[in-house]
Amino acid sequence: MNTDRWPDNTPKYPINFLDAHNGGIRMHNETGVKGWAKTAEGVAYTLKTIGIADTVMGCSSMDFASEHGFETDDGAMLLYKRALELI
Repeated sequence: MNTDRWPDNTPKYPINFLDAHNGGIRMHNETGVKGWAKTAEGVAYTLKTIGIADTVMGCSSMDFASEHGFETDDGAMLLYKRALELI
């Protein structure tokens, strides 16, 4: 029995927080960091595997991504948006 899911198979602890980190996105839920990826495919895999909350908040690092390893400030948000398109 998977204790990370409710009886209707929805995740108990979906990803609800993101932050830009070392040129990628760290994905968190209520229990801590659940994944990190530098590619849209990697981010999408974690989001799909763990689940996505109805509301996902982002750290200010998502808006100032150039300070966290991205080439531009909008790099982290663009990566997240590309990942969502793959799900």
